[in-house]
Amino acid sequence: MRPQPRAHWVLLALSMVVLLGALLLDTFVVGRVGQGAAPTAGPSGTVPETVHQGGPLVGDTGAGLSSRTTPDRTVVLTFDDGPDPEWTPKVLDVLRRNQVKATFFVTGANAAQHQDVLERIDAEGHEVGLHTFTHVDLGKVGETRAHVELGQTGLVVASGTGKFSQVVRPPYSNRPDAVDDEDLVGIERITAAGNLVLLSDLDSEDWRTPGTDAVVANSTPKDSKGAVVLMHDGGGDRSQTVAALEKLIPSLKERGFAFQTARDAFGVSQASRAATAAERFEGTAVSLAVRFSRFVTELLTWLVVISSLLALARAAVLLVTTAIHARRKPGKHAPRLRPQMVTVLVPAYNEEAGIEATVRTILSSTNPVHVIVIDDGSTDRTSEVVKSLNLPNVSLVRQRNAGKAAALNTGLRHTRTELVVMVDGDTVLEPETVANLVQPFADHAVGAVSGNAKVGNRSGLLGRWQHIEYVIGFNLDRRMYDVMQCMPTVPGAVGGFRVEALREVGGVPEDTLAEDTDLTMALERAGWSAVYEESARAWTEAPASLGQLWRQRYRWCYGTLQAMWKHRGAIFERGLGGKLGRRALPYLFLYQVALPILAPAIDVFAVLSLWTDPVAGALAWLGFLVLQLIPAVIAFRLDGERLRPLWAVALQPIVYRQLMYLVVIQSVITALAGAVLPWQKLKRTGSAAQAAPEIDERTVPLSRADLRKSSHLGRASHSA
Repeated sequence: MRPQPRAHWVLLALSMVVLLGALLLDTFVVGRVGQGAAPTAGPSGTVPETVHQGGPLVGDTGAGLSSRTTPDRTVVLTFDDGPDPEWTPKVLDVLRRNQVKATFFVTGANAAQHQDVLERIDAEGHEVGLHTFTHVDLGKVGETRAHVELGQTGLVVASGTGKFSQVVRPPYSNRPDAVDDEDLVGIERITAAGNLVLLSDLDSEDWRTPGTDAVVANSTPKDSKGAVVLMHDGGGDRSQTVAALEKLIPSLKERGFAFQTARDAFGVSQASRAATAAERFEGTAVSLAVRFSRFVTELLTWLVVISSLLALARAAVLLVTTAIHARRKPGKHAPRLRPQMVTVLVPAYNEEAGIEATVRTILSSTNPVHVIVIDDGSTDRTSEVVKSLNLPNVSLVRQRNAGKAAALNTGLRHTRTELVVMVDGDTVLEPETVANLVQPFADHAVGAVSGNAKVGNRSGLLGRWQHIEYVIGFNLDRRMYDVMQCMPTVPGAVGGFRVEALREVGGVPEDTLAEDTDLTMALERAGWSAVYEESARAWTEAPASLGQLWRQRYRWCYGTLQAMWKHRGAIFERGLGGKLGRRALPYLFLYQVALPILAPAIDVFAVLSLWTDPVAGALAWLGFLVLQLIPAVIAFRLDGERLRPLWAVALQPIVYRQLMYLVVIQSVITALAGAVLPWQKLKRTGSAAQAAPEIDERTVPLSRADLRKSSHLGRASHSA
């Protein structure tokens, strides 16, 4: 066993930064390819005649822009917006069958995602040009953005082809006579960097979907003039482009036209150069980053869908099983448990603040009880407080500190009754709690009964959050477990047990931190059923600070993981053990381990969705809130609670749920590291009875001065 790991928080933070970076890259770069609106024609007063009246190839001679016309009877087929994994290969197939070479102007984002298609373009002898990274209008962005767009696209092309292309087609460009002042800005930036701009002579308008014959007509040169033909192999359904090529190429060949790449047609040696090793490495890095960002986005999209379906399934199962459980009413001939003494075990470690209230409320039970307080090596006045009460039927057992499970086993050795109730040292009971808790033991197959633990100190936002969690967890989850006969936990705060069953499984397990979960699973695997009794209410003190809440839930989660692993063999068993293994364990893994681990990433994705699509994000958040509120309202109604605290549900995702997610992540990492986890004892304030309506003045703790004056109190029995 190794000490608890700490450096993993740095790893977790780094992972979240990488995740956020990938999402931002995909959302604001890859995801926006081709989303810009096509620009409208503007003024062209600054466009020189050499461009307006010239040919489609534009360059900078040093003395200004110049252009070249396409040679006669030469056709340069060009394809924009690819590579596309579906349509580009089909275009390449047509070109290969007709032995034609073409020029493909690729976007960096698409080329990065489909490097295999890019490599095929190059391998089959076609030319690759640049079409910016995100299909942005270069005349409407700054010089730095334009430089990055072309530079990154060039690197991606270099990684796939080994060549650094210097032929560029600006997005939304067309014929030279259509160039306006904004287009000129982009052209000047491109040519100033030593690149060439290739516009077009003919626009096939395949992007308008005019029909195959119209595409052929738009792409056919008049007379014997040469032409650079603009077509598309990406950006949408290009089936008519493929069909048009099948007709266009044979038709033009019959007329004596030759098909060449831009480099060969215009005889420009500077169309490309060999890429350096550094450029290829950088291009590979960019490609991997784009593909990783796309993978992360797609993965999270699927995870959101799956988690939403799981949440819906959980809500449906909870509502159905809750309805079944709520309709269960003992018949008039149902067996009743005969009145008998019940031992109540109270393990206590530094419970000075609340032990008096706990003991006195137990003694106010309508069912006969014998209270055994096991002081597990307390360093405060816990034992002195118990001794000073001088109450009948109260025994005090003191031991060296050995943990809660060991304390309970010590108490079991002093138990002389058939039934035992285990209560935490900070818990207060209602008068009917013990009587209600033991009634299910009339069925001799029942080995354990879960009570209904409620938060007593529910003031403040943190208290309300825990109050909501307890009510939903006990009134819905435990009803579901009861109906499905796979109760994983009888809580340590209030649980009843048959002593015979406890002795059969060797008492309370001491090798996990969730001894209540471990014990319940062991009982069910031994053939004893565990049920839920909602009327057996107990009021417990919840952590009053985020730090204390963290320590408590860290122990709970870590201990639950230990118990799940310890009892994993139940999956292959029959009877109640098999039901536990095939019902409760998968449920716990999905909803208490897997989904919480993934939740931070999903939350980052959800917040980003609110930014990119506020309406859809807001609707999704409202849907999630409704999915939480409906079960919450039902649980509160079943438990007779007021609905007013439920407003805090809307704020839970901001802090509370994030804390719970991190607890699970920390617990899983700690478990994988084989680290030692201490008990994480919480500081008690004795506030468990704050909200308990059934506890009257007879059960309110008296001061020690009042106790000394009380003459009606009997002498307590003590055992060492």
